[in-house]
Amino acid sequence: MPLAHHPDPEEVDCLLRNAELRDAIEPYLDEAIFEIDFRLLPTPVENRFLESMLAWEQAPLVPIARWFDPPLAMQPACTLDDEQVHDRLWQVIERLYEKRVVLDYTDHLSDRELYAVVRRDILPAAVKRVDLPDNYFHWDCSAGDAEDMTVWLTYYASEQEREQWQLEEGRDPPPRQVPAYPRTLPTAPV
Repeated sequence: MPLAHHPDPEEVDCLLRNAELRDAIEPYLDEAIFEIDFRLLPTPVENRFLESMLAWEQAPLVPIARWFDPPLAMQPACTLDDEQVHDRLWQVIERLYEKRVVLDYTDHLSDRELYAVVRRDILPAAVKRVDLPDNYFHWDCSAGDAEDMTVWLTYYASEQEREQWQLEEGRDPPPRQVPAYPRTLPTAPV
């Protein structure tokens, strides 16, 4: 006769947490959630996923500059020489990374151009601030206009991605170029 399975206290806590999370997320659910087969996920993994969904749904929409106390501000680049722009840009990049904001695809921009993108586009952008330790917000610096993929195709797309774009768009991608300003920025841990 088989012995009954007696879950350990940690397993019970995990299942109880799962029930709490499912109840809490219920008001936010739409049909997209049903695309995920939770039966394939171990309960701890499902719980982390539900926690991140709930954090996203409940996160305040706040300009990135106000994620800092005092709010992060940058003076106009025209008031700074090149060395000051470089130094201040790297200070701000490090501060952004402290709040888990990662800048992607920046190597086509000079320091002065990237400084302007951060000051003009990133800091005032209202973004949901999801305060989870493994959550990083990525800002795609190649996308000035969401419809225009020229920068990304020119500097960052793989050959396979360029070929796929060509098939979908029915036209040749722009000629590939090497970015003029290679830099190593902080990245999200893998």
